[in-house]
Amino acid sequence: MMKTHDRLKRVGLVGIALCASLGLAAQVSITREGKPVARIVLEERTEVNQQAAQLLQDFVERVSGATLPLVEKADEPRPNDIRIGGTTAEAGEDGFSLDTTEGLLRVQSGGDKGAIYGVVTLLEEYLGITYYAYEAYDLTPDPSIEIPRIRRVETPAFRYRQTQSYSTDDPIYKLWYRLEEPSDEFIDNMWVHTFDRILPASRFGKAHPEYYSFINGERRPGNHSQWCLTNPALFEAVCHQLDSIFQANPGMKRISISQNDGNHTNCSCPECRAVDEYEGSPSGNIIRFLNKLAERYPDKEFSTLAYLYSMQPPKHVKPLPNVNIMLCSIDCKREVPLTDNASGQDFMKALTGWSKISNNIFVWDYGINFDNFVTPFPNFHIIQKNIQLFKENHATMHFSQISNTRGEDFAELRAYLISKLMWNPYADMDSLTNHFMEGYYGKAAPYLRRYMDMMQGALLASHQPLWIYDSPISHKNGMLCPQLLKTYDALFDQAEAAVEDDPTRLDRVRLTRLSLQYSELEIARTETGGDKEAVVRLLELFRERTRQFGVTALNERLNSPEDYYVLYKERFLPQGEPNKAAGAAVRWLLPPAERYQPIADAALTDGLFGGTTYVESWVGWEGKDAAFVLDMGEEKEFTTIETDFLHQLGAWVLLPKGGKYSISSDGQTFQELGSFNFPEDRDPQIKYVKGRVVAPAPVKARYIKVEVQTLGMCPDWHYGVGYPAWFFLDEVTVH
Repeated sequence: MMKTHDRLKRVGLVGIALCASLGLAAQVSITREGKPVARIVLEERTEVNQQAAQLLQDFVERVSGATLPLVEKADEPRPNDIRIGGTTAEAGEDGFSLDTTEGLLRVQSGGDKGAIYGVVTLLEEYLGITYYAYEAYDLTPDPSIEIPRIRRVETPAFRYRQTQSYSTDDPIYKLWYRLEEPSDEFIDNMWVHTFDRILPASRFGKAHPEYYSFINGERRPGNHSQWCLTNPALFEAVCHQLDSIFQANPGMKRISISQNDGNHTNCSCPECRAVDEYEGSPSGNIIRFLNKLAERYPDKEFSTLAYLYSMQPPKHVKPLPNVNIMLCSIDCKREVPLTDNASGQDFMKALTGWSKISNNIFVWDYGINFDNFVTPFPNFHIIQKNIQLFKENHATMHFSQISNTRGEDFAELRAYLISKLMWNPYADMDSLTNHFMEGYYGKAAPYLRRYMDMMQGALLASHQPLWIYDSPISHKNGMLCPQLLKTYDALFDQAEAAVEDDPTRLDRVRLTRLSLQYSELEIARTETGGDKEAVVRLLELFRERTRQFGVTALNERLNSPEDYYVLYKERFLPQGEPNKAAGAAVRWLLPPAERYQPIADAALTDGLFGGTTYVESWVGWEGKDAAFVLDMGEEKEFTTIETDFLHQLGAWVLLPKGGKYSISSDGQTFQELGSFNFPEDRDPQIKYVKGRVVAPAPVKARYIKVEVQTLGMCPDWHYGVGYPAWFFLDEVTVH
C-alpha cells in the first residue's frame, strides 16, 4: 500500500500523467488582448462558490484588465467556461479538482472551502501570482491568459489549518493561505481553556466549591482552577450550560471543553487522584469526562487539551471518535526537531501514545518567542520534519502559533512556509523558501538567506537551547556573539544597499532587521563600558522603525515599543548619581531559590538591570521570604534605598506583599529606615516596580538589611492558584 507521504508527493503528478495518456483537449482561453473570452459560471449559488468566483474575477482583472462575466448556471456548457461548483469524490474536506478535459475548466470541491482553494491554486500556479503578506502580492500583467491542460486533484494533509499571522487581517490573505480560525469552526469561539467560560467560578464557586479543584488541602474555585471531574453533580451542571450554548448556536458542531490555563492545578481529591493513578496521567479523568459528554451529545465534536499536566495519554480509557485531542508542545525546546532533545522526546512519547488510541488529534505547535516577539528565532530547519511527524501520527488538525505581530523574525516567510506545509508536508521546503525570498526581498534575498543560514548554524554549534520564553541575552555567547553580530549587520547593510532604489523591498528588509536590532539593544544593556552614544542611536532608530512599520507589541503581555524606548532610557542607560551600593558584598539570611544562587551575589549590585525575561539578571524566591545584608565596604551617607521587582503574571511572577530596609554601622545592630508595600496588581503587562524608602534627612551606614515578605500562594484569579508565587528582585540602589 502506498504510504500517506508518497500519495501526497504524487498529487501534483496526477494532471501530467492523465494529460499524457488521454491526449486531452487544448488549453482554455480566459482573456485575449485585454478582453474576456471565458465566463465564470456558478453551478450552485453558495457562499463558498460565490467567494471563489469573485476571487477569480478580481485577480483575472488585475492581471489582464478584463472583467469576466459572472453568471449562474442557465444553459449548456460553452468552450472556455470556468464552471465553479459541484463535488468530487476524489478529494476530501477542503480539497478540490481542476479539470479541463471538456475544453472548459471545472473547479469542483471535496467539501467546505474546496472551491476557493481550487481557485487559489489556479491563480498561484497557473497565473503566477504570489501573495506574501498583508495586502502584499506580486503578479505579471498579461492581457492574454490561457490555462494549460489540467487534471489536478488535491486534499490537504490537515482538515483544519491555523496560524496566528498578523496578515490574516487581510481577508484575501486568509483565503490564499487556506487558513481557518476558531470562530469559523468552534461554537461561540470556544476552542481552548474553556472550563471557566462554561462554568465560571465567579458565578458558581461560592455556592459549589466542590465543582472545582482540591489543591494543597482545600477546594480552590478560581478563574484558573480546574474542575473536579469525578463529581457527578458537576457533569450535570456542565450539561445544563451546554444545552443553552448549543441552542444558541444551531448548525455548529465543534466545541472545546478544556482545562483552564495553568499547570498542576488539576483536582487532587481522593476520587480524582485514584483515577489519575489508575490511568497513569491526569488526562484519564479528562477523557472519561469528555467521553460522557460525547455519548450525551453524539452529534457534536468535543475538543479537549492535552497540555502541560495532561499531555501524556491515559493507560486504559480511549477517546471516543467525536472527542478531539488538542495536543500542545509548549514545553519543548526548538533548536532541533522534536525527536532529538529530551523535551521533544517527551512530547513525542505523548504524540505516539495518543496516536495509538485516537485518529482525531489536533497538534498545537509554537514558533514564537512569547517574552520577546521581535527577536531572532532560527527554527526553519526543524519546521518541516515536525509537521511531517504530526501528520504521520494521526494529527488531522494543526495550529502553528507564529507571527503574531509585525517585526517578528521573518514573520512573513514563516507564515508562508507553514501554510504550504500544512497543506502538503512533503513539499520542497528549499524551493518554497527561495521562491518567497526572491519575490519578497528581490535583490536583497541572497544576503538575507545567508544571514538566516548562518544564524541557524551558529545556534546548532552553540548547543544552546531555543525556547519560546527565550532572551537574546541567553545567546550572546553563541549565535548572537559580538563577531557574529558584526557579520549579520554587514549582511543587512548589503541587503539594504541592494534594494536602495526599491522603496517597498527596502522597507521589507528594514522590517526584518528589527529583530537583530532589538537583540543588539538587549545585549548592550547587559554590558559595561560600551559605546553609549552608539546604543542611543540604535535605540532612536528602533523607535523610529517600529513606529514606521506599525509594530505594536514586543511580548505576549503587549508591552509596546514606546514603553520599551522610555524604559530603556530611564532604566538601562547609565545616568545620574552612581549607586553607592555598587559592588557591595552580600550576606544571605534567607537566600533565593537554589537555581538563582550562582548569580545572586553579584546580580543585586552589578549596575545591570534585568529585562522582561526572568531567566537573566533576576534573582528569585518561590513562596518564601527574602532577607540579606549588603556591605558597602565603608560608612556612606545617603537618603534613598530602592529595590527593583519584576511583575510578570504569565510566569507566576507576582509582586511580594512588601518589605523593609534597616541600616547599621557595625553589621550587628540594625535600625529600621522604612518599609514599602505593594497593592495587588492584575495587569498582565510586564512591569518593573521599585520598593523605595526615602529618609527625611541624610543618614550614614555601612550595612543595609533588605527584608521582603512573600505573597505566599498565588491568588484564586491567577494561573498558579493554590501554588507558591514567585517574586524576583534585581538591583538594590542606594543614593
